[in-house]
Amino acid sequence: MPLPRPTDGELEILRVLWQRGPSTVREVHDELRQSRPLGYTTVLKLMQIMTEKGLVRRDEEQRAHVYAARHARERTQRQLVRDLLERVFEGSAARLVMHALAGKTSTPGELRQIRRMLDEIEGGAR
Repeated sequence: MPLPRPTDGELEILRVLWQRGPSTVREVHDELRQSRPLGYTTVLKLMQIMTEKGLVRRDEEQRAHVYAARHARERTQRQLVRDLLERVFEGSAARLVMHALAGKTSTPGELRQIRRMLDEIEGGAR
């Protein structure tokens, strides 16, 4: 079952939750406003919407509700890449990778990692 696609603002909140683990709205708000001005009630509302969408779960056992990402970062990233692959690149993984590599300079370490992954894929396909 596909995951709901998070908005940019929701992804920001998910990044905080993936990094920090379960957190209160106040903790997420404090983390986010280090990079830009953002109101507490805006973060609260977004997290309430995210709960309804199934992106986060809320633990209501404590006085301050604690939120946690419902899905692992990797699962969400895979879903977003699959969606991008279908919507933008008509299912062509090769075109997606070529655009990704052409759009940003990769470090030597990243290129080694990509080569290793390609070698593993080729080794498994034989």
